[in-house]
Amino acid sequence: MFPLSRREMLARCGTGIGTIGLAGVLADAHATDTPKVVDPLAVKAPHFPAKAKHVVHLFMNGGPSQVDTFDPKPMLDKYHGKPIPTGNLRTERKTGAAMKSPYSFKKYGQSGIEVSEIFAKTAAHIDDMCVIRGMYADVPNHEPSLLLMNCGEGRQPRPSLGSWLTYGLGSENRNLPGFVVMCPGGYPIVTTQNWRSAFLPGVYQGTYIDSQHTQVDKLISYIRNGELPLDKQREQLDLVAALNEKHLKERANDAQLEARIRTFELAFRMQSEAADVFDLTREPKRIREMYGDTVHGRQLLLARRMIERGVRVVQLWSGGGQPWDNHDGIAAAHKNLAAQWDQPIAAFLSDLKQRGLFDETLVQWGGEFGRTPVAELPALNGRDHNHYGFTCWLAGGGVKGGSVVGATDEFGFAAVENKVHVHDLHATMLHLLGFDHEKLTYRYAGRDFRLTDVHGRVVKEMIA
Repeated sequence: MFPLSRREMLARCGTGIGTIGLAGVLADAHATDTPKVVDPLAVKAPHFPAKAKHVVHLFMNGGPSQVDTFDPKPMLDKYHGKPIPTGNLRTERKTGAAMKSPYSFKKYGQSGIEVSEIFAKTAAHIDDMCVIRGMYADVPNHEPSLLLMNCGEGRQPRPSLGSWLTYGLGSENRNLPGFVVMCPGGYPIVTTQNWRSAFLPGVYQGTYIDSQHTQVDKLISYIRNGELPLDKQREQLDLVAALNEKHLKERANDAQLEARIRTFELAFRMQSEAADVFDLTREPKRIREMYGDTVHGRQLLLARRMIERGVRVVQLWSGGGQPWDNHDGIAAAHKNLAAQWDQPIAAFLSDLKQRGLFDETLVQWGGEFGRTPVAELPALNGRDHNHYGFTCWLAGGGVKGGSVVGATDEFGFAAVENKVHVHDLHATMLHLLGFDHEKLTYRYAGRDFRLTDVHGRVVKEMIA
């Protein structure tokens, strides 16, 4: 063996000495880090006492019309078929004259809030709801608006609200996912981006279920193992887990590999509990009839059963595509869509109350934007996208019931009073769940990210 040259010796020693110094720096830095959480879904305390523990998001994808649901505008009756006298009307496509709502509105509850006839059963709970009529978003396009409502950002990959909440709070059930998404008939537009975890660990991503099915084997693929009994599966999984853990230690605790290990374990545990939670025949007949034997009736009953078992976030969609995107034939389409949701929503809110779950569950209803008060050409029977003003509502945990926040102009086009951006809605929802939206952060690529980016205010008028 030849002796090292002076140059080689200095190079090797220099590298070693530098590594020793770097190790000391890293050790000091690591000493200030938060201790590593062994179970990423372990229950965690929020920043301050929360008013709600769970979220159920009823997503009306496509954009329901605010002037046909929860924001009545008598001026549209007066100007029906005529141009609207405003210079601020800006639309995505060519539109025409004012179009009155084909439905009647009436006052409900002690609060006297007006609601469309197509949501008459839901309106029976109006005194427990905060109707946000001053909502607005950024653009009139589905894709970025869907991502803004779900992830707080319409362009760049960001974690969804459900992912942020499971990251911040963990899950109360080890045998079911902490965040479940139900969309009948396949994925909506922009697909899994709506419930992604992005740069958060993959364990916080939503678990998709095709809720058009009724059999558990079709709701969740491979929920049962037809080849091995549970004890043999456990032995197999333990072996795979041991190999994965060894692999993980050699790769600096890679987040994707760690998420895969957790997913294998969750899939094994779900075999027992998922079969029970998704079996609606275990519910009394009167409860099933109260919800109705429909896709959305079953979805909402499943949501209640999951909330009961500690699932943190459940999101329910109107279906794949954009069912509320009614550019024409809105009178028949909106009425039909509302009929699919009205009874199940009313049943769900009643069921939460009688089981003592209402005060700890935050319920959100709405789409990615609203629709124009003027008709889309050529016919006077549909409405275009409208992000300048629309309506969402909240109910349940900590919400000021029987209240209206914000307002659109007299024709229902743009938010003009106490305007609530999507970031403000998210900041308020996080507040109800015990979080300061500016402090629920995750460091990625040298920056602390949060759901509300660098925006958002807590809207006190929504809080009881």
